[in-house]
Amino acid sequence: MDQMTHQARGQAADPHAGHKMSKGHENHGRHAGHSVAMFRDKFWLSIALTIPVVFWSMDVQHWLGYAAPSFPGSRFLPAILGTVVFFYGGLVFIRGAWGELADRKPGMMTLISLAIIVAFGTSLAATFGLFEIEVWWELASLITIMVLGLWLEMRAISQARGALDALAALLPDTAERVSGSETQTVAVSELKVNDVVLVRPGTRVPADGAVVEGSADVDESMITGESRTVSKEPGGKVIAGTVASGGSLRVRVAAVGEGTALSGIMRLVATAQASGSRTQALADRAAAILFYVAVASGAITLAYWWLSGDKEHALIRAATVLIIACPHALGLAIPLVIALSTSIGARNGLLVKDRLALERARNLDMVIFDKTGTLTRGSPALSGVATAPGGNESDLLALAAAVEANSEHPLAKAIVAEAKRRNLPTQQAVDFEALPGRGAQARVDGKSVILGGPRLLAENKVTVPPEIKESTTTWASEGKTVLYVVVDGAFLGAFAVEDPARVP
Repeated sequence: MDQMTHQARGQAADPHAGHKMSKGHENHGRHAGHSVAMFRDKFWLSIALTIPVVFWSMDVQHWLGYAAPSFPGSRFLPAILGTVVFFYGGLVFIRGAWGELADRKPGMMTLISLAIIVAFGTSLAATFGLFEIEVWWELASLITIMVLGLWLEMRAISQARGALDALAALLPDTAERVSGSETQTVAVSELKVNDVVLVRPGTRVPADGAVVEGSADVDESMITGESRTVSKEPGGKVIAGTVASGGSLRVRVAAVGEGTALSGIMRLVATAQASGSRTQALADRAAAILFYVAVASGAITLAYWWLSGDKEHALIRAATVLIIACPHALGLAIPLVIALSTSIGARNGLLVKDRLALERARNLDMVIFDKTGTLTRGSPALSGVATAPGGNESDLLALAAAVEANSEHPLAKAIVAEAKRRNLPTQQAVDFEALPGRGAQARVDGKSVILGGPRLLAENKVTVPPEIKESTTTWASEGKTVLYVVVDGAFLGAFAVEDPARVP
């Protein structure tokens, strides 16, 4: 569960094909071809037109006890603006109803369409003197509120998809393909199996493959959830989207497009988005049943009051029944909650493979994490400092931060962050050199400073004092990363860096 979910690029011919596989909202097909901006514009224009419709409504004026300004044609203002709202904002519901009826699955859109058509017809007839009661303000308000609901729905869906798209965007768009002694920048979609690509320090691996030359520490937290980098040398496997640091790699591509590990994760996410749940199926059935119940109730209401001789109120009450029975919230709430929950989970590192599993999670009493260490925050931090006899902790940290300020390695960033937190004086380093898989070295105030792991100590034949050896051994046994500082060939101190636990 501590696995960062990322979408991958799709087929080699289309670097964005992976995005097209996210079909988690197929039940919202009635909005095909529509955009968030379109519904936003429809809402703001509809509400701008609805306000004068309500203000000049005779009913509202009577209820609130005010008189709207009168001018030639002012009595037709609600009818004119209400008609504009009906055709501008209401047609989207009528088109949706047409699609539902064509699929023989009448539901929410059909019911809304019935309500607004009846309200429009009633109001239009009243405007021409056939009835005394008109409901232009109710018609405009209903359409505006419904358009607002669709706008919020589309925005939520767009944000849900955008979260996954943002994860996919972490992959590079281009790669440096090696051809003999030259490198060529190409689109990731142009890579083929057995191509050799150059991965520079701080950049992301463009495709799954194996290291053929070079060494570097690779941040694989997007796949494993572990913030500790993994040292990669010739023969080591790398995964698309992971980040190299502390060195460069030449990687022979083993999988591209649909064959990558990230693409497989993407398909799992797409399947989860598209899967249904029992609650959602129940809501869909309830909405369909409610449509028939509402239509039957509206017909009975219309027939009763019509036959009773009150034809004006017959239409009004029939429209009221249809409007009140609209299952808008029922039809939207469950699909939106499930879609957003799976997307938010993916954004926070939780992969939901099946919505039924997500639905059943409400019955969980205990969660067991199969993990070698603790649940961590995903960001290394300095947790211990040990100085050689006579040394100063602040001086040691400031010296190490001067060297690591030039490195993009996560452990280096932890040391620099701690130095900033303590407000230590900033020192400048020159002749910086990253030592892939071992550490870094530079010159600070004329001194040669080396900072890295045990391999650097062995290479430079430096011995750790016994009083420091005990601390570093304890740190290592606790799973912390130990970094040593050597200045002009002499041991100066050591640091313990770890990924803090998220929970006790």
